[in-house]
Amino acid sequence: MVLIAHTMGSLYGLLAVVFGAFGAHALKKSLNEQQLKSFETGVKYQMYHAILLLVLGFNFNLETALERYMIYCFIIGIFLFSFSIYGLSISAAKGRKIRILGPITPLGGLLLVIGWALLLYSFIQNLV
Repeated sequence: MVLIAHTMGSLYGLLAVVFGAFGAHALKKSLNEQQLKSFETGVKYQMYHAILLLVLGFNFNLETALERYMIYCFIIGIFLFSFSIYGLSISAAKGRKIRILGPITPLGGLLLVIGWALLLYSFIQNLV
């Protein structure tokens, strides 16, 4: 599980840099201000959580069910949240907004919140 956290953290970090550069240069001309801001939000959240996956992989054994669920929430949440934002922003700029992605973004956000709640719970559990 540690290898999965490190691998996905590294992959998401790499893609965040690539997508950030893509958004700043290639998409700047085709996205309006709101679409570009949304795209950048996806990149930021992706990078924050990529770093979090790496930190968790280095600081936890990731052997308990709680820790595994936490990692899965972050991995799936990043994908659903950030990548749906990318799809919405780019498709809207092309005049063909993919509406099915709209409900996916908050689902990804919910998984990120659950991941953070599980992390908090793991800290509280260790205090007691």
